[in-house]
Amino acid sequence: MNKQIAKNAKMARRHGRVRAKISGTELRPRLSVFKSNAGLYLQLINDEQGLTLVSAHSREIKADSKKKKTDISLELGKLLAQKALAKKIQTVVFDRGSYRYHGRVKAVADGARDGGLQF
Repeated sequence: MNKQIAKNAKMARRHGRVRAKISGTELRPRLSVFKSNAGLYLQLINDEQGLTLVSAHSREIKADSKKKKTDISLELGKLLAQKALAKKIQTVVFDRGSYRYHGRVKAVADGARDGGLQF
């Protein structure tokens, strides 16, 4: 088995364990986090209807070359919280995906809390 295929299979298994316990509703959507080398994507998802209610990407943050990825992630969490509060969404369920609650993922959660969202 190819090394990348094995890695993707492990990530899918981990994400499946998380998603078995978490689901987004209209009143309490799921805050989904996706990390890539290029950036960070956040979505508020209503799983009952299969709709993305609010989204944000790290490109929306004016990035200085001196800013670290965790600093950008913190600001991105605050930006998503602003957009969510504008649509009258106050509470969410945090979906870390297959990633550990550490570093950039933790910074997103902290930024969303600072912005006014409740988990």
